[in-house]
Amino acid sequence: MPYSLVIFDLDGTLIDSFPWFLRTINDVADRFGFRRVRDGEVEALRHAATREILARLEIPLWKLPVIARHMWRLKSEQASNIALFDGVDAMLRKLAGGGLRLALISSDSEANARVKLGAAAALFSHFDCSASIFGKPAKFRRVLRRSGVAPAQAIAIGDEIRDIEAARAAGIACGAVTWGYAAPKALRALRPDLVFDRIDDIARALVAGRQAD
Repeated sequence: MPYSLVIFDLDGTLIDSFPWFLRTINDVADRFGFRRVRDGEVEALRHAATREILARLEIPLWKLPVIARHMWRLKSEQASNIALFDGVDAMLRKLAGGGLRLALISSDSEANARVKLGAAAALFSHFDCSASIFGKPAKFRRVLRRSGVAPAQAIAIGDEIRDIEAARAAGIACGAVTWGYAAPKALRALRPDLVFDRIDDIARALVAGRQAD
């Protein structure tokens, strides 16, 4: 069945924030009292699920909202250092032009998301942004309810293991991009419905699916 709604993740999927994250995370660790990320463990963390990452860095769940709010502020202050991946704007416009509706789900703030998307923010019908790390299935369900789209007609596209897990929990298809936070091998091991190695592959696959219907 062709999809009519594409629900995107933001960090690592549409915006190139991983280098900024690596530059920032240890300062945040010092501020909030969790373990620093050592240079040699970055790749191992890219293969880990969210709960495993939190356990390795000794971050208690109750600290997540305040850490997230602090990261929002830092990201807003350093906006000029974080940009859309090359080709994202054109890809989003091709999707919208091909009749697909767009939504965004992120643990970042909606204000930061709109700034990062720039003019492309107007292409999105729905935003669901908050600091809830484990609330993505609920966010997917809210977007489906607001849009009136059946789960079988939606696909969620992200760059992390938790994006795949959340989409499946919400009963929708999942697409994984290989240029973000999680290692491509870790994503492929979960057998997402679609894997995208290039940004322009997204519009090519999803618009063609609608045209073939």
